[in-house]
Amino acid sequence: MGPQDDQRKKHSMDQPMFGILGAPKDPASMSAMRGHFVAASGEFVGTFMFLLFAFLGHQMSVSTAPDFGPNGVNSNQTVIYIATSYGASLLVTVWTMYRISGGLFNPAVTLGLVITGALPPVRGAILFPVQIIAGMCAAGIASVIIPGDIKNVQTTLTPGMNSAQGVFLEMFLTAQLVFTVLMLAAEKSKDTFIAPIGIGLSLFVAEVAGVFYTGASLNPARSFGPCVVGRNFQTYHWIYWIGPFLGALIAAGYYHFVKYLNYEEANPGQDSAGGQFDREVEEQASSPSPVDRNSMNMDEMMERGDSNTANSNIGRSRSRGQRGQANGGGYHPGYATTGANRL
Repeated sequence: MGPQDDQRKKHSMDQPMFGILGAPKDPASMSAMRGHFVAASGEFVGTFMFLLFAFLGHQMSVSTAPDFGPNGVNSNQTVIYIATSYGASLLVTVWTMYRISGGLFNPAVTLGLVITGALPPVRGAILFPVQIIAGMCAAGIASVIIPGDIKNVQTTLTPGMNSAQGVFLEMFLTAQLVFTVLMLAAEKSKDTFIAPIGIGLSLFVAEVAGVFYTGASLNPARSFGPCVVGRNFQTYHWIYWIGPFLGALIAAGYYHFVKYLNYEEANPGQDSAGGQFDREVEEQASSPSPVDRNSMNMDEMMERGDSNTANSNIGRSRSRGQRGQANGGGYHPGYATTGANRL
């Protein structure tokens, strides 16, 4: 084996699949079905990991408590621990997986995004069963890798709580979560990149408020999985489907309402960074269109005094070249390239 072969082998280690299948395809050539498959795989892994770690944390809090009541709640400390397990797990997995699938992990969130047009209906129809299956798998794995009855993590109504109260509580809790997703993630702003923090905190708050009363499901996949694995369905299990879906409808409806009324104009400047940044934005708005700027050569840009754009284009060209060298000439596609495919 010659030096060139050693060098080629070394470079292949940083390629997807070690370069065995060749360089990834250009995103422009990606078929719709291939995109759906990639998103579905990410949604399965993300939903599975989110619920697995949440179930493990929930089970641990129940197992270490000397005695526990409905939904494993024994004290305020138990409530906080359970809420942290679900909220922190969602935060981490959304932040990890949103570039691949959008980081939904919840049929109610999926419904809300479809209704608002942030997610194509076909993609939503594909992700829905994937999330349900992932929830069952997470409950199944949690039931076998640690001791304890999986029924401990089921969502149940506390004594004295009727089905009507339960469905309305689930509805309002889910509405808060879905609206958080819509405003922080689907609605693009300068804070979109930290949307997973707000989404995780939203679930944490909802868990604190509702875990004692209904188990704070907010997610049909979260409730359905443990029931299937534990072979134990309550007669009121339907509230963990109807409640979250109604909540998604409320959140999506209000989102449409404020968008129709141009909410940005009611309280303007909320996404302003102030200072030099805003002045640069204003200058860019008054400068030639992107098509015109890209059609100029470097000399023309310099003559117009547009040195920032010229230097920016030079930097981008160098950056592309460096990435090409680092990737061994290959191109790594970003699967979730549009707002509809990411949170």
